[in-house]
Amino acid sequence: MISLNRNGEGELVAASGIRTRRSSIYVPGQTECFRISRSKFSDFLMCQRCFYLDRVKGLKSPSMPGWSLNAMTDTLLKKEFDLCREQQKAHRLFGEYGLENVVPFKHAEIDNWRDSLHHGLQYQVEGTNIILHGGVDDVWHDLQADQVIIVDYKSQASSGSVTEKDYLSHSYHQSYKVQMDVYAYLMEKMGFDVSKACYFYVCNADGSVPSFDGKMKFTETLVRYFWDTSWLEKNLSEMIAVLNSRELPDRNPSCENCAYAFERAQAEGRVKGVDATWSLRGS
Repeated sequence: MISLNRNGEGELVAASGIRTRRSSIYVPGQTECFRISRSKFSDFLMCQRCFYLDRVKGLKSPSMPGWSLNAMTDTLLKKEFDLCREQQKAHRLFGEYGLENVVPFKHAEIDNWRDSLHHGLQYQVEGTNIILHGGVDDVWHDLQADQVIIVDYKSQASSGSVTEKDYLSHSYHQSYKVQMDVYAYLMEKMGFDVSKACYFYVCNADGSVPSFDGKMKFTETLVRYFWDTSWLEKNLSEMIAVLNSRELPDRNPSCENCAYAFERAQAEGRVKGVDATWSLRGS
């Protein structure tokens, strides 16, 4: 996909490819606090080189269009759950999953926790200047166990029915688990007793209906996932070491961004021949 840069009025403007906000660029060895979002941490897990070029070198990736239908589903679900939150009653779907003792968590900071751009869940990693943060879709409260439950809304269109086993084993859903693990880690560090069971609230559009008729029908499924944060701190330490390094880290051999960058440079004559180490270590 080719992306063109536009200003707030929709007019085409020059694209620099470099970030201009100082707060978005990390200087190796700096002592001032630096915010790393859950999504940027996920980038690190996928390709350390792309992560480094973004956060340290300030390279700005091409923009992508917003997922407006998915965002609207999230907005409407939040409105629905906020009504239950205000009345402190179980959601209409909870009875089907044995969650009669669960209500949406009523907390003064809930709107801030859901604001991924400006607030979110956040924790300064002990002994470092890195603040890890992420915006959660919702938090529920198990009244019986007095624990909070982390929830993430997901919208999709799949011909098959949603089952816990298939959903959690899907190759493209592994990053969803990372997302939940990070949220659980943050909430525990913020002092909350977090239920080991968290939920993906999956809204699956039904394509088997005979016609559109101006509406979509969704099936709603709660997919339970037991989060695991045992791997997190080791990877956070590795990420912080990469941020403070002045060496360009290795690429992931499966990274399409790195492969495209190399092939483009070669096609434009900026790279001569094929680097024998490319498949393992990058150009």
